[in-house]
Amino acid sequence: MSDGADTLAHHLAARILLDGPLSVAAFMGEALGHPRFGYYMRQDPFGVSGDFTTAPEISQMFGELVGLWCVDSWARLGGPAPFHLVELGPGRGTLMQDALRAAALVPAFRDAAQVHLVETSPTLRARQRATLGDTPVTWHNRLEDVPDGPTLLIANEFFDALPIRQIQKTNHGWFERLIDVDPESPPDAPRFRFVLEAFGSSGSRLVPDSLRDAPEGSVVEVSPASQSVARLIGQRIATAPGTAIIIDYGYPQGPAVGDTLQALRKHAFAPVLDSPGEADLTAHVDFASIAAAAREGGADAFGPVDQGAWLTSLGIGPRADALKRTATRKQAADIDSALNRLIAPDQMGTLFKVLALTSPGRGAPAGFEAL
Repeated sequence: MSDGADTLAHHLAARILLDGPLSVAAFMGEALGHPRFGYYMRQDPFGVSGDFTTAPEISQMFGELVGLWCVDSWARLGGPAPFHLVELGPGRGTLMQDALRAAALVPAFRDAAQVHLVETSPTLRARQRATLGDTPVTWHNRLEDVPDGPTLLIANEFFDALPIRQIQKTNHGWFERLIDVDPESPPDAPRFRFVLEAFGSSGSRLVPDSLRDAPEGSVVEVSPASQSVARLIGQRIATAPGTAIIIDYGYPQGPAVGDTLQALRKHAFAPVLDSPGEADLTAHVDFASIAAAAREGGADAFGPVDQGAWLTSLGIGPRADALKRTATRKQAADIDSALNRLIAPDQMGTLFKVLALTSPGRGAPAGFEAL
């Protein structure tokens, strides 16, 4: 259909004209992943020159500790060789690069690791290839395409970009929020607005029983896509030795009421429905539903714990001190700033959570033993 349109907005308007208003999930899927116009498909959004900065781009310490955590988890699995080292949504490849450099302290781990990156963006695949240099890597569009076998899986800021559905409470019950063309916008410059489904809403069945009595106006977000991926991870590591680490921002205890859908552009919030495909769209992660879906798949789940507490337990403080010993004064100040950003309660330390999934009966991995 309208792949020949000038912008994603034209494409979406034409789709809505034919099929009716879109779910929030469908809008997100197009805005982020449309083959021609999707946000992630045609640009590198990371870093100072992009729209947002993730933890691996803040400091090498983050990826190094993730890498050492993977080495420890691999040892707890009995050191399978070979095994699949998988990252979902690997960004520029920075986290994997730092993780592999730290993991090189244990040559047996590096020799056994077969690196798999699940990435749909041609632009980001090229960036990852450049970052990882001579490291042998296999790319996949879907986790389902990664071969079976022992697995260590990393998902940092992956789940927050998976599509969500939104259901809103009215005085007539729960109705799914949809996205329609604003009738006052000109055809050559379509704009969009939120509407509610006019008739019986299938989305209303997604509202958890614990939230059905929420006040009028409440919005509940559900991510069937996130639950599907989590269930698949659970199935993988239930049938072969494995551990997964999921790091993201969201609800520690869910489900919860709240409209958390947001757009980021040039490191600032932007209107969610403006210029689709030009801004990143994310929503808070419901860790409880991810853990439940992984357990349905057969895995054990631990956490979530605060990112700051997890990194501290892994030794990010001593690592920062070690880096500062050979740093200039300016570099030492940058290290302190990065450390604060990663672990401070008013920065990423408590907003970001860490959830671990393991093969059944393996026990808690590093950083989760107190749970």
